[in-house]
Amino acid sequence: MTDQSSFKLEVHKIDVCYGNKQIITELSFSLADGKIGCLLGPSGCGKTTVLRTIAGFEQPTSGQVAINQQVVSDQKVHLPPEKRQIGMVFQDFALFPNMSVQDNIRFGLKGWSKKEQQDRISELLAMIGMPTLARAYPHQLSGGQQQRVALARAMAPRPSILLLDEPFSSMDLELREQLAREVRYILKQENITAILVTHDQHEAFAMADEICVMNEGQIQQHDSAYNLYHKPVNRFVADFIGEGVIVPGMVVGGNTVNTELGNIHGMVPVGCKPGCSVDVLIRPDDIIHNDEASETAVVVESAFRGSEFLYTLRMPSGIEVLSLVPSHHNHKINETIGIQLEFDHLVVFPRSG
Repeated sequence: MTDQSSFKLEVHKIDVCYGNKQIITELSFSLADGKIGCLLGPSGCGKTTVLRTIAGFEQPTSGQVAINQQVVSDQKVHLPPEKRQIGMVFQDFALFPNMSVQDNIRFGLKGWSKKEQQDRISELLAMIGMPTLARAYPHQLSGGQQQRVALARAMAPRPSILLLDEPFSSMDLELREQLAREVRYILKQENITAILVTHDQHEAFAMADEICVMNEGQIQQHDSAYNLYHKPVNRFVADFIGEGVIVPGMVVGGNTVNTELGNIHGMVPVGCKPGCSVDVLIRPDDIIHNDEASETAVVVESAFRGSEFLYTLRMPSGIEVLSLVPSHHNHKINETIGIQLEFDHLVVFPRSG
């Protein structure tokens, strides 16, 4: 259990309204010193509003925000953004086009001596892998380099917390994940506490220590990436994280569910006795390709992913499931392949409705 005094950030039961419309409802989470958190969810779920509330651009209508055990926002206190020791990296980087890389970084170091400024700039340029580009201008840099400069500028004054609002959204998918890993490495080197806002689970997985999955202004689950994928607490998280299909089943024993794929063993929902109707989440990694297996399925769709194919398979019962298969197994549509079921984590929900 994390000692409460080590929390860098505490958000406690905040409500945020725009006019008569409630955007955030009783939202709470904490982040320990040096940890990287993430607010992950679909567009319009309120994650950027939470970030703006932490930064001080919005004031909660109830609840409070505390940084370093000091309340910075509630109904009586509202510390302005510039007094919160917060750094921000935006979607568009917001670099000054008429300033060199080193002068962009220097911008956040007002009040430091010239030597302190230059030492910090040199340190950060080395850290982001751009020591020879101090005198370059933003238009001479790639998108990834501009992103690193924006990060260095926000980190320069050593903020208490760094907030990153969809910082990789303008990049292509492969570059986004690569940059997320690079940014994680840089933040860990500086032991900076940070919060990333994104709708992309791959970015979240690559960068964050812990993730808050949001929907409609509330946190659905605050957990590790591993638990979000293998132990989702509700259907929304199960559907939003990873890929999979829901198949109907019936509890036939204390830890056994009968489905069209056969009997599956694992934990069932509390209170589900034999005869209880349930839904079972089947992930692509639960269905293993095996030419020797007696169970078969027909390939109905195929998506190439480099090292793997994501196959949509039709079972003899007519139900369709997903399976990740190494890409040297290149099967044609309507081809029958052998499969076996491997359920390490059974995810079962009470039948909806």
